[in-house]
Amino acid sequence: MPLHARDVSGQRAADLPDVPVDYTIGEMVAGVLAQMKLPENDVEGRKLNYHPLLEREGRHLHASEIVGDALQDNDQIVLQPNIDAGSR
Repeated sequence: MPLHARDVSGQRAADLPDVPVDYTIGEMVAGVLAQMKLPENDVEGRKLNYHPLLEREGRHLHASEIVGDALQDNDQIVLQPNIDAGSR
Protein backbone atom coordinates (compact mmCIF):
# COMPACT_ATOMS: atom_id res chain seq x y z
CA MET A 1 0.00 0.00 0.00
CA PRO A 2 1.55 3.35 -0.97
CA LEU A 3 1.62 6.00 1.78
CA HIS A 4 3.27 9.35 2.44
CA ALA A 5 4.74 10.36 5.79
CA ARG A 6 6.19 13.57 7.17
CA ASP A 7 7.20 14.96 10.51
CA VAL A 8 5.13 17.66 12.17
CA SER A 9 7.52 20.41 11.02
CA GLY A 10 7.33 19.29 7.39
CA GLN A 11 11.13 19.24 7.16
CA ARG A 12 11.40 15.48 6.81
CA ALA A 13 9.23 13.38 4.57
CA ALA A 14 9.18 9.92 3.06
CA ASP A 15 7.23 8.20 0.34
CA LEU A 16 6.41 4.65 1.34
CA PRO A 17 5.64 2.79 -1.89
CA ASP A 18 4.77 -0.64 -0.49
CA VAL A 19 3.70 -0.82 3.17
CA PRO A 20 2.40 -4.33 3.93
CA VAL A 21 -1.33 -4.21 4.65
CA ASP A 22 -0.97 -6.76 7.45
CA TYR A 23 1.48 -4.61 9.46
CA THR A 24 0.28 -2.91 12.59
CA ILE A 25 0.48 0.87 12.68
CA GLY A 26 3.19 0.46 15.34
CA GLU A 27 5.30 -1.67 13.00
CA MET A 28 4.82 0.82 10.18
CA VAL A 29 5.82 3.77 12.39
CA ALA A 30 8.99 1.99 13.58
CA GLY A 31 10.07 1.52 9.97
CA VAL A 32 9.21 5.08 8.99
CA LEU A 33 11.13 6.56 11.93
CA ALA A 34 14.27 4.73 10.85
CA GLN A 35 13.81 5.74 7.21
CA MET A 36 13.24 9.40 8.09
CA LYS A 37 16.05 9.39 10.69
CA LEU A 38 13.89 11.10 13.28
CA PRO A 39 15.42 11.51 16.75
CA GLU A 40 14.68 8.91 19.40
CA ASN A 41 15.29 11.30 22.32
CA ASP A 42 14.64 14.97 23.02
CA VAL A 43 17.42 17.46 23.83
CA GLU A 44 17.32 16.41 27.49
CA GLY A 45 17.67 12.72 26.64
CA ARG A 46 14.05 11.76 27.29
CA LYS A 47 12.56 9.07 25.05
CA LEU A 48 10.27 10.33 22.28
CA ASN A 49 7.23 8.37 21.15
CA TYR A 50 5.71 9.28 17.83
CA HIS A 51 1.99 9.25 17.27
CA PRO A 52 0.79 9.08 13.66
CA LEU A 53 -1.96 11.48 12.66
CA LEU A 54 -4.06 10.40 9.69
CA GLU A 55 -4.68 13.67 7.85
CA ARG A 56 -7.67 12.39 5.88
CA GLU A 57 -9.65 11.75 9.07
CA GLY A 58 -7.87 14.15 11.44
CA ARG A 59 -7.34 11.44 14.04
CA HIS A 60 -4.44 9.73 15.72
CA LEU A 61 -3.93 6.10 14.82
CA HIS A 62 -3.42 3.45 17.49
CA ALA A 63 -0.33 1.26 17.35
CA SER A 64 -2.46 -1.89 17.35
CA GLU A 65 -4.57 -0.93 14.30
CA ILE A 66 -3.87 -2.83 11.08
CA VAL A 67 -2.58 -0.81 8.11
CA GLY A 68 -5.03 -2.38 5.66
CA ASP A 69 -8.00 -1.64 7.94
CA ALA A 70 -7.09 1.92 8.95
CA LEU A 71 -5.46 3.38 5.83
CA GLN A 72 -6.18 3.90 2.15
CA ASP A 73 -3.75 4.15 -0.76
CA ASN A 74 -1.75 7.39 -0.74
CA ASP A 75 -2.91 8.49 2.71
CA GLN A 76 -0.82 11.19 4.39
CA ILE A 77 0.56 10.41 7.85
CA VAL A 78 2.06 13.10 10.12
CA LEU A 79 4.38 11.82 12.85
CA GLN A 80 4.02 13.86 16.03
CA PRO A 81 6.49 13.37 18.88
CA ASN A 82 5.27 12.90 22.43
CA ILE A 83 7.64 12.93 25.38
CA ASP A 84 7.17 10.22 28.00
CA ALA A 85 7.25 12.23 31.21
CA GLY A 86 9.58 10.91 33.87
CA SER A 87 11.43 8.40 31.66
CA ARG A 88 15.09 8.45 30.74
